[in-house]
Amino acid sequence: MKRPGQIALLRLAQTDLAPGKLRPVLLLRRASSRFDDWLVWMVTSRLHQAEPNLDEPILPTDPDFADTGLKAPSMARLSWLAVVEGATLAGALGAVAPARLQRMRERLARWILQEPPLS
Repeated sequence: MKRPGQIALLRLAQTDLAPGKLRPVLLLRRASSRFDDWLVWMVTSRLHQAEPNLDEPILPTDPDFADTGLKAPSMARLSWLAVVEGATLAGALGAVAPARLQRMRERLARWILQEPPLS
């Protein structure tokens, strides 16, 4: 059963739209009450790609790290959102703590409400 806060696997396409590898995503919330669509965040082990003050590190020193099922220090990319059909999710690895999920949701909401910097 899928639920917010779970980390599942999703086959992400490459930038050239070629089939990609299974990659972890964090389920933010169900996107529809009528369909099994989910709003997800990408999870990556490429910590250097982090967007400061937005993305969420998930580190082995964190109290909920063992529960996530992740194998390496990772980053939830809050700026990388997608809506995917639940059937495309390939099982759950684990989950983040409810307090972490709430903190991430609040950070994302603040980011969406901010005016983007002018170029």
